[in-house]
Parts: sequence; structure tokens; C-alpha cells
Amino acid sequence: MRVGFAGLGRMGREMALNLAGAGHALTLWNRSADKAEELAQQIGAGVAATPRTLSDSCDVVVTMLADDPASETVHFGQDGLFAGRTARYFVEMGTMSPDHITALVAQAPEWTTVIDAPVSGATQAAKDAQLLIMAGCDADTAAALSPIFDAMGKATIPLGRPGAGAVMKLGVNMLIHGLNQTLAEALALTRAAGIPRAAAFDVIEASAAAAPMLGYRKPLYLDDAGRDVTFTVALARKDMAVTTALAKALGVALPQSGVTLAQLEAAIAAGYAQRDMAAMVPFMEEKPE
Repeated sequence: MRVGFAGLGRMGREMALNLAGAGHALTLWNRSADKAEELAQQIGAGVAATPRTLSDSCDVVVTMLADDPASETVHFGQDGLFAGRTARYFVEMGTMSPDHITALVAQAPEWTTVIDAPVSGATQAAKDAQLLIMAGCDADTAAALSPIFDAMGKATIPLGRPGAGAVMKLGVNMLIHGLNQTLAEALALTRAAGIPRAAAFDVIEASAAAAPMLGYRKPLYLDDAGRDVTFTVALARKDMAVTTALAKALGVALPQSGVTLAQLEAAIAAGYAQRDMAAMVPFMEEKPE
């Protein structure tokens, strides 16, 4: 299957590598062209000059972009993906708002299908092709794209309709960021009482409060500054802002998520925006009462 891939950030690069490893004929595009060219040389892929030429070279275009504005730029316009005439499927795998997915569906060429298929899992899961894919489509459409999804993930759950994947991803990330904040508070509390962070983390990891993310993110929680960033505080804040906006539109109260968002915004104001979200631990430890 001819696959185009746009967005070669921390996650996208690993996902594209897995698609190439599964034998798909791959063409790449990235806003920073040098990233696409470097990876293309490594895996023997093609490079598109614009999103439109990417769309014209492929049957399926996968995008892994940071947010709604980035996705709008890549899809719309004279040189956007939707200006192409060849691709039949557009699969947006970044964390987007449901309203943006609705806009993509409305403005896509009539012969194409737009699928929101965000993922759960950090960069190591992307590297190991162990992502969970939440697909805003029916089971038949997910099955048709299974050679692509299976190359990147451990499981794909079809959610029936466009936009449902985006909503589900916000629900999952709401839990993740809430846990991240609560963990930071627990470690700040226990450290203030004289328990070293590593010892406290060992207890939490062995307790009923443990979650899979604690295990694979442990090195970051113990020393985020000494590790590669996997997911920034700024991106976490973006997720929570989109989530709380959706909740307001639906008339749903999210009091705990409001606190999480407020703390992420405070951390950004304190200079933590580009640090890994695990940096909420030292932020809470250093924050005055």
C-alpha cells in the first residue's frame, strides 16, 4: 500500500519507521524538510515537496501533527493535502479537537474518507509498534486499513464515527495528565516529610495506585532534566485546554481537570513549558504553599 506520512516529530518519526519496516511504499513530508530527507535516506522512502504532492503520490496519507492549527495548515489551501487528487484516505493520528475533525470531514474531497485515529502510548511505544489506536470509523473501515494500523500499534479500537477517536483520546489524556499531577503532589508531600523521591516512587509503583505509565516513565519522574523529553508540559496544557472546552460545550463538569489545567498553566508561567510533563514533580516540590 502506498502511504504518505506528514509530521516527523518524536512520535511520527518512529511510526514512519515502522510503516517502512512493514514493507509499505512510503513518501514523507515534514515542515522542516531536512527531517524528511534524513529519514528518507535511511529507509529508502520518497520525499514530497508539498502536502499536495504527498497526497498525489499515495493511497493513504497519515498525519501526526501537534494541534488543530498545524493540521489546518497541512490539509487546507492550494498546496494542502486536500488539493491532491490521488489519496483516498486521510488518517489524522495527532491529538485534535472534535470540532477540527468535523471541519476536516466537511472540507475533504468527496471521494475521500477522513479518519481520526489518535494513539495512546509514548515514544517508546511508538518505537516498539505498541500504540493503542482509537479510530473514529466503523469496523469495516478499520479492517481495510489494518495493514497500516497493525504496523504501528498493538491494537486498534474502532469507535464508529468520525470525531469519536478525538473525544476518546481527550478522555484518555485527561486521566493521564490528572494522574501526572496527583503523582507530583504525592511525591512533593512525601519528600517534604523526609522520604526520598526514589523510595516514595518505589512504594507508589508497587501499590494499588500504580499505572503502566509510571513504570515506563519512571526514569523521567526521578530525573526529567537528565532524560530526553517525550511529552512537554506545553502539550499537556494544550490537551487539557481542548478537553475543558469540550466539556463546557457539552455541559459536563470537570472540576479535577480544571485544577490540572491551572497547575500546567502555572508551570508554563514558571518556565517549564518545554520540559517533559514529568517536570511537574519538581515544580510541585519547589512550589510554595
